[in-house]
Amino acid sequence: MISREHCLAADARDPLASLKSRFSLPDGVIYLDGNSLGVLPRSARERSLEVLEQEWGSGLIRSWNTAGWFELPGRLGNKLGRLLGAGEDEVVITDTTSLNLFKALAAAVRIQREQAPQRKVIVSERDNFPTDLYMMQGMIDFLQQGYELMLVDDDHPLESLLDDSVAVLALSHVNYRTGAMYDMAAVSRLAHRHGALVLWDLAHAAGAVPVDLNGAEADFAVGCTYKYLNGGPGSPAFIWVARRHQDRFWQPLSGWWGHAAPFAMQSDYQPAAGIRRYLCGTQPILSMSLVECGLDVALEADMQALREKSLALTDLFIQLVEARCGQHPLTLITPRDHAARGSHVSFRHPEGYAVMQALIARGVIGDYREPEVLRFGITPLYLGHADIWDAVEVLRDILDSRSWDRPEFRQRASVT
Repeated sequence: MISREHCLAADARDPLASLKSRFSLPDGVIYLDGNSLGVLPRSARERSLEVLEQEWGSGLIRSWNTAGWFELPGRLGNKLGRLLGAGEDEVVITDTTSLNLFKALAAAVRIQREQAPQRKVIVSERDNFPTDLYMMQGMIDFLQQGYELMLVDDDHPLESLLDDSVAVLALSHVNYRTGAMYDMAAVSRLAHRHGALVLWDLAHAAGAVPVDLNGAEADFAVGCTYKYLNGGPGSPAFIWVARRHQDRFWQPLSGWWGHAAPFAMQSDYQPAAGIRRYLCGTQPILSMSLVECGLDVALEADMQALREKSLALTDLFIQLVEARCGQHPLTLITPRDHAARGSHVSFRHPEGYAVMQALIARGVIGDYREPEVLRFGITPLYLGHADIWDAVEVLRDILDSRSWDRPEFRQRASVT
Protein backbone atom coordinates (compact mmCIF):
# COMPACT_ATOMS: atom_id res chain seq x y z
CA MET A 1 0.00 0.00 0.00
CA ILE A 2 1.25 3.48 -0.89
CA SER A 3 1.19 5.94 2.00
CA ARG A 4 1.78 9.67 2.21
CA GLU A 5 5.04 8.87 4.00
CA HIS A 6 6.18 6.91 0.95
CA CYS A 7 5.37 9.96 -1.15
CA LEU A 8 7.33 12.30 1.12
CA ALA A 9 10.31 9.94 0.98
CA ALA A 10 10.16 9.92 -2.82
CA ASP A 11 10.10 13.72 -2.82
CA ALA A 12 13.19 13.79 -0.61
CA ARG A 13 15.05 11.76 -3.26
CA ASP A 14 13.79 13.82 -6.20
CA PRO A 15 16.68 15.37 -8.20
CA LEU A 16 14.28 17.98 -9.65
CA ALA A 17 12.74 19.04 -6.33
CA SER A 18 14.75 22.26 -6.06
CA LEU A 19 13.23 23.62 -9.28
CA LYS A 20 9.88 24.13 -7.55
CA SER A 21 11.39 27.14 -5.78
CA ARG A 22 11.85 28.81 -9.17
CA PHE A 23 8.08 29.25 -9.48
CA SER A 24 5.54 31.38 -7.65
CA LEU A 25 2.73 29.10 -6.46
CA PRO A 26 -0.19 30.26 -4.26
CA ASP A 27 -0.39 28.80 -0.77
CA GLY A 28 -3.04 26.13 -0.38
CA VAL A 29 -3.17 25.29 -4.09
CA ILE A 30 -2.22 22.05 -5.81
CA TYR A 31 -1.93 23.07 -9.43
CA LEU A 32 -2.79 20.30 -11.89
CA ASP A 33 -3.50 22.48 -14.91
CA GLY A 34 -0.04 23.21 -16.23
CA ASN A 35 -1.09 21.44 -19.42
CA SER A 36 -3.48 24.35 -20.00
CA LEU A 37 -1.63 27.31 -18.46
CA GLY A 38 1.73 27.04 -16.74
CA VAL A 39 2.60 28.85 -13.54
CA LEU A 40 4.55 32.07 -12.98
CA PRO A 41 8.36 31.80 -12.93
CA ARG A 42 9.71 33.96 -10.12
CA SER A 43 12.16 35.61 -12.49
CA ALA A 44 9.28 36.92 -14.65
CA ARG A 45 8.53 39.80 -12.27
CA GLU A 46 12.06 41.19 -12.47
CA ARG A 47 12.23 40.59 -16.21
CA SER A 48 8.91 42.31 -16.85
CA LEU A 49 10.03 45.37 -14.91
CA GLU A 50 13.31 45.40 -16.82
CA VAL A 51 11.48 45.40 -20.14
CA LEU A 52 8.92 47.97 -19.02
CA GLU A 53 11.11 50.44 -17.18
CA GLN A 54 14.51 50.11 -18.85
CA GLU A 55 14.05 48.73 -22.35
CA TRP A 56 10.74 50.42 -23.15
CA GLY A 57 10.71 53.23 -20.58
CA SER A 58 14.27 54.44 -21.08
CA GLY A 59 15.43 52.79 -24.27
CA LEU A 60 12.25 53.56 -26.20
CA ILE A 61 12.56 52.86 -29.93
CA ARG A 62 16.30 52.36 -29.58
CA SER A 63 15.69 49.03 -27.82
CA TRP A 64 14.87 47.31 -31.10
CA ASN A 65 18.63 47.48 -31.57
CA THR A 66 20.19 48.01 -28.15
CA ALA A 67 18.07 45.45 -26.24
CA GLY A 68 18.03 42.89 -29.06
CA TRP A 69 14.29 43.02 -29.64
CA PHE A 70 14.64 42.43 -33.36
CA GLU A 71 16.58 39.19 -32.86
CA LEU A 72 14.36 37.91 -30.03
CA PRO A 73 12.17 35.44 -32.02
CA GLY A 74 15.22 33.62 -33.34
CA ARG A 75 17.31 33.82 -30.18
CA LEU A 76 14.52 32.34 -28.06
CA GLY A 77 13.74 29.87 -30.81
CA ASN A 78 17.29 28.54 -30.56
CA LYS A 79 16.86 28.08 -26.81
CA LEU A 80 13.60 26.24 -27.30
CA GLY A 81 15.10 24.17 -30.09
CA ARG A 82 17.37 22.46 -27.55
CA LEU A 83 14.24 20.94 -25.99
CA LEU A 84 12.83 19.81 -29.34
CA GLY A 85 15.77 18.10 -31.03
CA ALA A 86 16.07 21.03 -33.43
CA GLY A 87 19.21 22.55 -34.90
CA GLU A 88 20.30 26.17 -34.76
CA ASP A 89 18.03 28.53 -36.68
CA GLU A 90 15.25 25.99 -37.18
CA VAL A 91 12.77 27.46 -34.68
CA VAL A 92 11.26 30.91 -34.21
CA ILE A 93 8.92 31.98 -31.43
CA THR A 94 6.12 34.03 -32.93
CA ASP A 95 2.37 34.43 -33.42
CA THR A 96 -0.11 31.79 -32.20
CA THR A 97 -0.23 28.04 -32.65
CA SER A 98 -3.20 28.43 -34.99
CA LEU A 99 -1.42 30.93 -37.24
CA ASN A 100 1.76 28.89 -37.26
CA LEU A 101 -0.19 25.79 -38.17
CA PHE A 102 -1.67 27.68 -41.13
CA LYS A 103 1.81 28.70 -42.26
CA ALA A 104 3.22 25.20 -41.92
CA LEU A 105 0.25 23.56 -43.58
CA ALA A 106 0.43 25.99 -46.48
CA ALA A 107 4.14 25.26 -46.84
CA ALA A 108 3.57 21.52 -46.89
CA VAL A 109 0.70 21.78 -49.38
CA ARG A 110 2.74 23.96 -51.70
CA ILE A 111 5.68 21.56 -51.66
CA GLN A 112 3.37 18.70 -52.55
CA ARG A 113 1.56 20.74 -55.20
CA GLU A 114 4.86 21.31 -56.99
CA GLN A 115 6.14 17.74 -56.83
CA ALA A 116 2.94 15.66 -56.64
CA PRO A 117 -0.10 17.78 -57.61
CA GLN A 118 -2.44 14.79 -57.47
CA ARG A 119 -2.05 14.69 -53.67
CA LYS A 120 -5.05 16.62 -52.34
CA VAL A 121 -5.88 14.90 -49.06
CA ILE A 122 -4.95 16.23 -45.62
CA VAL A 123 -5.15 13.57 -42.91
CA SER A 124 -5.64 14.46 -39.26
CA GLU A 125 -7.43 12.94 -36.28
CA ARG A 126 -11.05 13.41 -35.29
CA ASP A 127 -9.92 13.88 -31.68
CA ASN A 128 -7.27 16.43 -32.60
CA PHE A 129 -7.44 19.78 -30.84
CA PRO A 130 -10.34 21.62 -32.50
CA THR A 131 -8.41 24.71 -33.61
CA ASP A 132 -6.12 22.48 -35.67
CA LEU A 133 -9.10 21.00 -37.49
CA TYR A 134 -10.67 24.43 -37.95
CA MET A 135 -7.48 25.79 -39.51
CA MET A 136 -7.28 22.80 -41.86
CA GLN A 137 -10.89 23.32 -42.87
CA GLY A 138 -10.17 27.01 -43.45
CA MET A 139 -7.14 26.18 -45.57
CA ILE A 140 -9.19 23.80 -47.73
CA ASP A 141 -11.92 26.39 -48.16
CA PHE A 142 -9.31 29.02 -49.07
CA LEU A 143 -7.58 26.82 -51.65
CA GLN A 144 -10.80 25.90 -53.49
CA GLN A 145 -8.91 23.26 -55.49
CA GLY A 146 -10.54 20.00 -54.50
CA TYR A 147 -8.61 19.38 -51.29
CA GLU A 148 -10.19 17.08 -48.72
CA LEU A 149 -9.77 16.48 -44.99
CA MET A 150 -9.88 12.87 -43.80
CA LEU A 151 -9.88 12.00 -40.10
CA VAL A 152 -8.42 9.10 -38.16
CA ASP A 153 -10.96 7.57 -35.76
CA ASP A 154 -12.08 4.18 -34.47
CA ASP A 155 -13.51 3.27 -37.85
CA HIS A 156 -10.62 4.69 -39.89
CA PRO A 157 -7.19 3.77 -38.49
CA LEU A 158 -4.21 5.80 -39.62
CA GLU A 159 -2.75 3.10 -41.86
CA SER A 160 -6.00 2.80 -43.80
CA LEU A 161 -6.00 6.52 -44.73
CA LEU A 162 -2.44 6.82 -45.99
CA ASP A 163 -2.06 6.35 -49.72
CA ASP A 164 -0.73 8.23 -52.75
CA SER A 165 -3.52 10.83 -52.50
CA VAL A 166 -2.30 12.19 -49.14
CA ALA A 167 -0.34 15.44 -49.17
CA VAL A 168 0.01 16.11 -45.45
CA LEU A 169 -0.44 14.19 -42.21
CA ALA A 170 -1.12 16.64 -39.37
CA LEU A 171 -1.32 15.23 -35.84
CA SER A 172 -0.84 16.25 -32.23
CA HIS A 173 2.10 14.45 -30.65
CA VAL A 174 0.17 14.24 -27.35
CA ASN A 175 -3.61 14.26 -27.48
CA TYR A 176 -5.08 17.21 -25.60
CA ARG A 177 -7.99 15.25 -24.14
CA THR A 178 -6.63 11.79 -23.34
CA GLY A 179 -2.89 12.32 -23.02
CA ALA A 180 -2.25 9.57 -25.58
CA MET A 181 1.10 10.01 -27.33
CA TYR A 182 2.16 8.97 -30.81
CA ASP A 183 5.54 7.45 -31.58
CA MET A 184 6.75 10.44 -33.60
CA ALA A 185 9.55 8.64 -35.40
CA ALA A 186 7.44 5.60 -36.35
CA VAL A 187 4.50 7.68 -37.58
CA SER A 188 6.77 10.02 -39.53
CA ARG A 189 8.42 7.06 -41.24
CA LEU A 190 5.03 5.59 -42.08
CA ALA A 191 3.83 8.87 -43.62
CA HIS A 192 7.02 9.29 -45.62
CA ARG A 193 6.75 5.77 -46.99
CA HIS A 194 3.45 6.88 -48.51
CA GLY A 195 4.93 10.16 -49.80
CA ALA A 196 3.17 12.42 -47.28
CA LEU A 197 4.75 15.27 -45.33
CA VAL A 198 4.25 15.37 -41.55
CA LEU A 199 3.19 18.31 -39.40
CA TRP A 200 3.26 17.84 -35.62
CA ASP A 201 1.43 19.95 -33.03
CA LEU A 202 3.63 19.90 -29.89
CA ALA A 203 1.34 21.97 -27.65
CA HIS A 204 1.04 19.17 -25.06
CA ALA A 205 4.52 17.78 -25.65
CA ALA A 206 7.04 20.64 -25.63
CA GLY A 207 8.65 20.79 -22.21
CA ALA A 208 6.73 17.72 -21.03
CA VAL A 209 8.12 14.76 -22.97
CA PRO A 210 11.34 14.15 -24.89
CA VAL A 211 11.03 15.40 -28.48
CA ASP A 212 13.56 14.83 -31.26
CA LEU A 213 12.22 16.44 -34.42
CA ASN A 214 15.34 15.94 -36.50
CA GLY A 215 15.87 12.44 -35.19
CA ALA A 216 12.29 11.57 -36.18
CA GLU A 217 12.82 13.18 -39.61
CA ALA A 218 9.69 15.27 -39.15
CA ASP A 219 8.91 18.03 -41.64
CA PHE A 220 7.12 20.77 -39.68
CA ALA A 221 6.07 21.38 -36.07
CA VAL A 222 4.18 24.04 -34.16
CA GLY A 223 3.21 24.54 -30.55
CA CYS A 224 2.60 26.96 -27.72
CA THR A 225 4.81 28.22 -24.90
CA TYR A 226 2.19 28.87 -22.22
CA LYS A 227 1.65 25.28 -21.04
CA TYR A 228 4.59 23.19 -19.83
CA LEU A 229 7.04 25.94 -20.86
CA ASN A 230 5.42 28.46 -18.46
CA GLY A 231 5.62 31.41 -20.84
CA GLY A 232 2.53 33.22 -19.55
CA PRO A 233 -1.11 33.52 -20.66
CA GLY A 234 -1.31 33.90 -24.42
CA SER A 235 2.47 33.96 -24.80
CA PRO A 236 3.76 33.63 -28.38
CA ALA A 237 3.85 30.20 -29.97
CA PHE A 238 6.57 28.60 -32.10
CA ILE A 239 7.15 27.05 -35.48
CA TRP A 240 9.87 24.60 -36.53
CA VAL A 241 10.68 23.86 -40.15
CA ALA A 242 13.20 21.19 -41.15
CA ARG A 243 16.16 22.85 -42.77
CA ARG A 244 15.58 20.96 -46.03
CA HIS A 245 12.23 22.75 -46.45
CA GLN A 246 13.01 26.26 -45.21
CA ASP A 247 14.05 27.97 -48.44
CA ARG A 248 11.85 26.13 -50.91
CA PHE A 249 9.33 29.02 -51.05
CA TRP A 250 7.83 31.62 -48.73
CA GLN A 251 4.87 31.10 -46.45
CA PRO A 252 1.60 32.88 -47.34
CA LEU A 253 1.46 35.31 -44.38
CA SER A 254 4.30 37.25 -45.94
CA GLY A 255 4.60 40.17 -43.58
CA TRP A 256 7.48 42.57 -43.30
CA TRP A 257 9.22 40.74 -40.46
CA GLY A 258 9.76 37.82 -42.80
CA HIS A 259 11.27 40.05 -45.50
CA ALA A 260 14.93 39.75 -46.38
CA ALA A 261 15.42 43.50 -45.76
CA PRO A 262 12.38 44.82 -43.86
CA PHE A 263 13.75 48.34 -43.44
CA ALA A 264 14.59 48.71 -47.11
CA MET A 265 10.85 49.40 -47.42
CA GLN A 266 10.63 47.74 -50.81
CA SER A 267 7.23 47.37 -52.45
CA ASP A 268 7.83 43.74 -53.46
CA TYR A 269 8.26 40.88 -51.03
CA GLN A 270 11.60 39.11 -50.89
CA PRO A 271 11.68 36.38 -48.24
CA ALA A 272 14.44 36.22 -45.67
CA ALA A 273 16.69 33.20 -45.82
CA GLY A 274 15.89 30.31 -43.51
CA ILE A 275 13.45 30.13 -40.63
CA ARG A 276 13.06 33.91 -40.34
CA ARG A 277 10.77 33.91 -43.38
CA TYR A 278 8.16 32.24 -41.14
CA LEU A 279 7.75 35.44 -39.17
CA CYS A 280 4.92 37.77 -40.13
CA GLY A 281 4.39 41.11 -38.39
CA THR A 282 5.85 43.12 -35.52
CA GLN A 283 6.48 40.94 -32.47
CA PRO A 284 4.83 41.32 -29.03
CA ILE A 285 8.01 42.13 -27.12
CA LEU A 286 6.56 42.30 -23.61
CA SER A 287 5.02 38.84 -23.67
CA MET A 288 7.82 37.35 -25.75
CA SER A 289 10.44 38.54 -23.27
CA LEU A 290 8.74 36.62 -20.46
CA VAL A 291 8.87 33.37 -22.44
CA GLU A 292 12.59 33.28 -21.74
CA CYS A 293 11.98 32.97 -17.99
CA GLY A 294 10.13 29.69 -18.39
CA LEU A 295 12.55 28.40 -21.01
CA ASP A 296 15.53 28.99 -18.75
CA VAL A 297 14.01 26.88 -15.96
CA ALA A 298 13.06 24.11 -18.39
CA LEU A 299 16.61 24.04 -19.73
CA GLU A 300 17.97 23.52 -16.22
CA ALA A 301 16.16 20.19 -15.96
CA ASP A 302 17.55 17.01 -17.45
CA MET A 303 14.82 15.91 -19.86
CA GLN A 304 15.27 12.23 -19.10
CA ALA A 305 14.94 12.88 -15.36
CA LEU A 306 11.88 15.02 -16.02
CA ARG A 307 10.30 12.26 -18.12
CA GLU A 308 11.00 9.65 -15.45
CA LYS A 309 9.39 11.84 -12.81
CA SER A 310 6.42 12.55 -15.06
CA LEU A 311 5.79 8.86 -15.54
CA ALA A 312 6.21 8.15 -11.83
CA LEU A 313 3.73 10.89 -10.90
CA THR A 314 1.17 9.91 -13.52
CA ASP A 315 1.48 6.25 -12.48
CA LEU A 316 0.96 7.31 -8.88
CA PHE A 317 -2.06 9.41 -9.72
CA ILE A 318 -3.71 6.58 -11.65
CA GLN A 319 -2.96 4.04 -8.90
CA LEU A 320 -4.28 6.24 -6.11
CA VAL A 321 -7.46 7.24 -7.93
CA GLU A 322 -8.28 3.64 -8.77
CA ALA A 323 -7.47 2.40 -5.25
CA ARG A 324 -9.18 5.17 -3.28
CA CYS A 325 -11.97 6.26 -5.62
CA GLY A 326 -12.66 2.96 -7.36
CA GLN A 327 -16.26 2.70 -6.17
CA HIS A 328 -17.17 5.82 -8.12
CA PRO A 329 -17.99 5.97 -11.88
CA LEU A 330 -14.52 7.05 -13.02
CA THR A 331 -13.17 5.74 -16.32
CA LEU A 332 -9.50 6.15 -17.16
CA ILE A 333 -9.04 7.31 -20.77
CA THR A 334 -5.28 7.89 -20.60
CA PRO A 335 -2.99 5.06 -21.77
CA ARG A 336 -1.27 3.04 -19.06
CA ASP A 337 1.60 2.23 -21.41
CA HIS A 338 4.47 4.62 -20.71
CA ALA A 339 5.46 4.85 -24.37
CA ALA A 340 1.94 5.97 -25.27
CA ARG A 341 1.38 8.53 -22.49
CA GLY A 342 2.17 12.23 -22.26
CA SER A 343 2.20 14.12 -18.97
CA HIS A 344 -1.47 14.47 -18.11
CA VAL A 345 -4.09 12.02 -16.86
CA SER A 346 -7.78 12.09 -17.75
CA PHE A 347 -10.75 10.34 -16.21
CA ARG A 348 -14.32 10.46 -17.39
CA HIS A 349 -17.09 10.95 -14.82
CA PRO A 350 -20.79 11.49 -15.63
CA GLU A 351 -20.71 14.68 -13.56
CA GLY A 352 -17.20 15.67 -14.58
CA TYR A 353 -17.82 19.40 -14.82
CA ALA A 354 -19.34 19.70 -11.34
CA VAL A 355 -16.67 17.47 -9.83
CA MET A 356 -13.93 19.64 -11.28
CA GLN A 357 -15.53 22.83 -9.99
CA ALA A 358 -15.72 21.29 -6.52
CA LEU A 359 -12.03 20.36 -6.74
CA ILE A 360 -11.08 23.87 -7.80
CA ALA A 361 -13.08 25.29 -4.87
CA ARG A 362 -10.94 23.09 -2.58
CA GLY A 363 -7.68 24.31 -4.11
CA VAL A 364 -6.99 21.39 -6.44
CA ILE A 365 -6.96 23.05 -9.85
CA GLY A 366 -7.37 20.87 -12.92
CA ASP A 367 -9.67 21.44 -15.85
CA TYR A 368 -12.62 19.94 -17.70
CA ARG A 369 -13.01 18.92 -21.32
CA GLU A 370 -16.09 17.62 -23.08
CA PRO A 371 -17.37 15.00 -22.90
CA GLU A 372 -17.29 14.37 -19.13
CA VAL A 373 -13.48 14.53 -18.87
CA LEU A 374 -11.60 15.49 -15.72
CA ARG A 375 -8.12 16.44 -16.92
CA PHE A 376 -5.10 16.63 -14.60
CA GLY A 377 -1.81 18.06 -15.82
CA ILE A 378 1.21 16.59 -14.06
CA THR A 379 4.09 19.06 -14.33
CA PRO A 380 7.27 17.60 -12.78
CA LEU A 381 9.03 20.97 -12.47
CA TYR A 382 6.81 22.05 -9.59
CA LEU A 383 4.79 19.00 -8.46
CA GLY A 384 5.83 16.23 -6.12
CA HIS A 385 4.55 12.85 -4.98
CA ALA A 386 2.93 14.28 -1.84
CA ASP A 387 1.05 16.80 -4.00
CA ILE A 388 -0.43 13.88 -5.94
CA TRP A 389 -1.41 12.09 -2.73
CA ASP A 390 -3.09 15.20 -1.33
CA ALA A 391 -4.93 15.93 -4.58
CA VAL A 392 -6.39 12.43 -4.74
CA GLU A 393 -7.43 12.66 -1.10
CA VAL A 394 -9.45 15.79 -1.90
CA LEU A 395 -10.98 14.05 -4.92
CA ARG A 396 -11.90 11.04 -2.77
CA ASP A 397 -13.58 13.24 -0.18
CA ILE A 398 -15.54 15.18 -2.81
CA LEU A 399 -16.78 11.99 -4.44
CA ASP A 400 -17.57 10.18 -1.17
CA SER A 401 -19.45 13.16 0.28
CA ARG A 402 -21.08 14.12 -3.05
CA SER A 403 -20.12 17.69 -2.25
CA TRP A 404 -19.90 18.30 -6.00
CA ASP A 405 -23.69 18.05 -6.19
CA ARG A 406 -24.41 21.74 -5.61
CA PRO A 407 -25.95 24.33 -7.95
CA GLU A 408 -22.89 26.59 -7.98
CA PHE A 409 -20.72 23.73 -9.27
CA ARG A 410 -23.08 23.07 -12.17
CA GLN A 411 -23.08 26.66 -13.37
CA ARG A 412 -21.00 26.73 -16.57
CA ALA A 413 -18.31 29.39 -16.85
CA SER A 414 -17.15 30.77 -20.18
CA VAL A 415 -13.81 28.91 -19.89
CA THR A 416 -13.82 25.34 -18.59
